[in-house]
Amino acid sequence: MSSAAGLRVVVTGATGNVGTSVVRALAEEPEVASVRGLARRIPDWSPPKTEWAAVDLASDRFDLVREFADADAVIHLAWAFQPTHDPATTWRSNVLGSMRVFDAVARAEVPTLVHASSVGAYSPGPKDHAVDESWPTHGWPDAAYCREKAYLERALDIVERDRPALRVVRMRPAFLFKRESASEQRRIFGGRYLPGQLARPGLLPFLPDIPGLRMQVLHTDDAAQAYRLAVLSAQARGPYNLAAEPTVDVELLGEMFGTRRVRLPRAAVRSAVAAAWGLRLLPASPHLFDAVLRLPLMDCTRARVELGWRPTRTATQVLEEFLLGMRQGAGENTAPLHGSAVG
Repeated sequence: MSSAAGLRVVVTGATGNVGTSVVRALAEEPEVASVRGLARRIPDWSPPKTEWAAVDLASDRFDLVREFADADAVIHLAWAFQPTHDPATTWRSNVLGSMRVFDAVARAEVPTLVHASSVGAYSPGPKDHAVDESWPTHGWPDAAYCREKAYLERALDIVERDRPALRVVRMRPAFLFKRESASEQRRIFGGRYLPGQLARPGLLPFLPDIPGLRMQVLHTDDAAQAYRLAVLSAQARGPYNLAAEPTVDVELLGEMFGTRRVRLPRAAVRSAVAAAWGLRLLPASPHLFDAVLRLPLMDCTRARVELGWRPTRTATQVLEEFLLGMRQGAGENTAPLHGSAVG
């Protein structure tokens, strides 16, 4: 379907943390002729070759087939993290909305679908070695985020079975951060009243050393390059793990913050998180806390070999940039990413 002028790509959730980086990467790609960004609110941001459409995937009143008409690829990123106290609402937006996207991609005969899955789709796994993309994707059932990501993996299994001509790519990135996402992620996970200035070496009296607290991170711009490569590579299919080195643990964080580590029982920390969440002082649920401590470490060999992808920033650099953004109240000129500082 692509013309001599280049590829036409549609991006859902185009104004969020991942969406802004993906739109920018596509706009800078010579083989891409146009980018159509779908978002609930059209931003005051105009990258080259990009047009916008106001679309809410949680509603069935939008004609997604028309939005996807003549597209060479659809990159599906749209996702709602809140309200965590109302999982039926996030299910309607994330799962039912995604299934509308999958159906419209098939009906519009778009040849390529790139879906934003996540490390959160994986079943509990090892923290002492990395697993590849064959690790089971049943999620952590108590956490809405993981449950929804895992359900969509099964939905895509059916899409691939019924539409073998459709090229489906599933990106499974680690936790994604950049400076411009700092204010949004502080609001989503820490609450709008959490002072970003606390993210400063020397201010924290200690770091909790919790069993299982080992995780991977990645710069959002590096993840966006993987999405770009997946669109351009006609042979790319299936899942790809995406993460940067080194693995983030309490030792690395202790060095960054220049503070001592204090061993704490997992149950005690979870109880504190559950109490704060129950009182609506903390947006992140204790179920997500449970999931993070059980997520496996990912092997990213497949993305390196098949896509030619490599992150340009280390995990340490990613966190340093993000923490700087927290202190500065950094953001971007879109509704989800607007900057704000507290304290």
